[in-house]
Amino acid sequence: MIDGFAIRDEPVRLSGGQGGTWRAGGVILKPVDFVPETNWRAEVLEALPESEDFRIARPVRAVDGTWIAEGWEASHVVDGVTDVRRQDEVLRAGIEFHRAIATFPRPDFLDLRDDPWSIGDRAAWGELPFQLDPAADVVAQPLSHALHPVDLPSQAVHGDLPGNVLFAAGLPPAIIDWPVYWRPPTWALAVAVVDALCWYDATPDLAERWAHLPAWGQMLIRALIYRIATDEAASGPACWTADRLNAYRPTVDLAVGIARRQTGR
Repeated sequence: MIDGFAIRDEPVRLSGGQGGTWRAGGVILKPVDFVPETNWRAEVLEALPESEDFRIARPVRAVDGTWIAEGWEASHVVDGVTDVRRQDEVLRAGIEFHRAIATFPRPDFLDLRDDPWSIGDRAAWGELPFQLDPAADVVAQPLSHALHPVDLPSQAVHGDLPGNVLFAAGLPPAIIDWPVYWRPPTWALAVAVVDALCWYDATPDLAERWAHLPAWGQMLIRALIYRIATDEAASGPACWTADRLNAYRPTVDLAVGIARRQTGR
């Protein structure tokens, strides 16, 4: 993998993620999951102007001028570490990042991508049925009943912000590992809030602080459907342990309550 990027440093495997990320000197190397997405994302990130509000991991070209070498992609190292306690700052960085990428056109690869996350995304937006194993009905049914149409513009968004924003003293937050979706920016922020509530010990006031965002309750509903449908698409009905259901249940109740309060239904 290092020859294709003319890297001289010895690669070291990094912890976290799915265990497939390596660092070699000032470069991060990752296996390519979906070639069209890697190429589109790299072109966007290369063209994106510098910002005072966030940093990005700029892509590194292979020696042949492309973005992929022997199934690997590369980016420059950015300083910082994740801090899941700082979710308000994560959301603010996400807002600025989405503002910066708002004019890029919808990528065609989104129609071709077929993985558990894409299945969950389509289920959240009514493009696929939201059907789960009966074991998950306790979390699925309240979401289905609270779901109502929304009319918000879509754009390219980052679908996995909470653990992919790095903080370093004296520097703006850095946004890394961008999975691309074409949805309202508020939905991407709702996914971040849902993840923080379910997995990172955030408290309900996080969701309440951002309730001024457009169709916030409905975005929380769709964020939960996205994550829950993705879980089952990735792992099947066996994923629905008592612990996993209990992790979702309070956030489902909170999201449904906010949605009903905002719509009066």
